[in-house]
Amino acid sequence: MPFSAIPEQTAAKRLLVAALADGPANAYLLHGPAGVGKTAAARAFAAAIIGDDELSQGRRSIHPDLYILEPLGEMIRIDEIRAMRRDLHMRPFEADRRVYLLLEADRLNADAADALLKDLEEPPAYATMVLVADELGPLPETIRSRCQLVPFHRLSDGAVRAWVAGRDSALDEATVTAIARSSGGRLDRAERLLDPEHAEARRQLVDTARSVYLDASFDPARATGVVLEATSSAGKRAKEGEEAEVERRELTGRDAEQRVRRAQRGAERDELLASLEALAAWYRDLVVVSAGAEAAATYADRLDDLRADSERGVAAERAAEIVRTAWRGAEEFNVNASLALEALFVRLQRAFA
Repeated sequence: MPFSAIPEQTAAKRLLVAALADGPANAYLLHGPAGVGKTAAARAFAAAIIGDDELSQGRRSIHPDLYILEPLGEMIRIDEIRAMRRDLHMRPFEADRRVYLLLEADRLNADAADALLKDLEEPPAYATMVLVADELGPLPETIRSRCQLVPFHRLSDGAVRAWVAGRDSALDEATVTAIARSSGGRLDRAERLLDPEHAEARRQLVDTARSVYLDASFDPARATGVVLEATSSAGKRAKEGEEAEVERRELTGRDAEQRVRRAQRGAERDELLASLEALAAWYRDLVVVSAGAEAAATYADRLDDLRADSERGVAAERAAEIVRTAWRGAEEFNVNASLALEALFVRLQRAFA
């Protein structure tokens, strides 16, 4: 099975397996949240179409009949689509078909999307295009309608737990459960939570969530600093990783600068949203434990603290809603993180007063 290494995603796998059995169509669009296996599935699908075992098993990442296009800078521009078009009209070198893999297709700008539409409308008979996108919204309906949609979903708690346990067999069950539930069904977040630096940041975040109601001298500005430090660290690591990738690809100028900046901003935003989700989960857990439903707690590795604090369950319900509201604002709008977080911690302090 070409998709055996990808957890769950039963419906998506069924669609892709059927496509391989019946003969691939001209275009597919794999879409869904980040970190759930879309890109891995797209690569496995491409390898299966081409019929290259080494490619499918990850022993190599290139093939003469595989063309991979991804944003070099902030977006995919028309020049990159034009370059792909020139390749599109070259017949297969080794396989029966050629596969064109477009990663982060939701970053196509308007001109690039218009140019791609022409290739989707009249593709060569030997070509299959596989688009991968976290969001469908930015893609024009004209492109979506010309692709077979393959939806991906957040993974179940059990699937992430099995994946985490497989990555580190030394973890105890409570820690595995806590990491899985904190990941939000995303393997990229579970991967980060396995990192010791992220684990320490998570511990500090929980301590901050508790200090709101335990520390009589609680300072919203200091609490804000804890979250901002975590987001800054995530951005720094992403920046360093992308700079290494830029150097490897020998990119220069605007594309290189935009690629690094986009990686840093994206990591900072994702870390901010993850931190807010983690705060909301702590206050939700206080409600859960106070109601006697410990088995449902996200922080299964901090049950002793949750039990000790559980008499604050009534205020915690309000606090969880306050954090969820802040999360929605951060997710929908380009907020000033420092101001938004300090205002959040002031509201939380009042909720527990």
